[in-house]
Amino acid sequence: MSMAAPALNLANHFLIAMPSMQDPVFGGTVVYVCEHNENGVLGVVINKPTDMTMQVLFDRIELDVASSLDRHVVDEPIMFGGPVQDDRGFVLHTPGARYSSSLTVTEDVAFTTSIDVLEAVARGSGPRRVLVSIGYSGWSPGQLEDEISRNGWLTVGADAHILFDLPVEERYVAAMKLLGIDPLMLTSEAGHA
Repeated sequence: MSMAAPALNLANHFLIAMPSMQDPVFGGTVVYVCEHNENGVLGVVINKPTDMTMQVLFDRIELDVASSLDRHVVDEPIMFGGPVQDDRGFVLHTPGARYSSSLTVTEDVAFTTSIDVLEAVARGSGPRRVLVSIGYSGWSPGQLEDEISRNGWLTVGADAHILFDLPVEERYVAAMKLLGIDPLMLTSEAGHA
């Protein structure tokens, strides 16, 4: 009796675009994988800011912001999370209160697609750490595994500090360093001795 190899599960991992990736959507990105199952992969780009801030988003969806809300929160950029449903908001946050449509990824990260999490943030009673994106990244079953096998992506276990705390422009290098790699040392060329 042979045992089947366990399926690759990249939930709570970073996908790091190889420096050689020329794709205009994913080149230079770090994607946080929220879910990976038989239906495919769902993730959010965490280092591609849009020109929208949380304040602009609150204004667009007509949420009143509590006067006590930290300026840092309202000045945070909204990320371009990916090309799928790029007219909807998606929120990565620390777990805690229950929201209408949440997926708990780990004890440090939850993924919510309902507006109630943004209402809580605007009131000042939301999760302590949030990353909001417009759109998400999705792969059909086997598609991401194929891209990884063709050296499109590096993978590493995610670090909530990089996800929530580091400035956007530092996230790519920090994710690479989780692998012990200096991105400047990577090349797309195969070496021959």
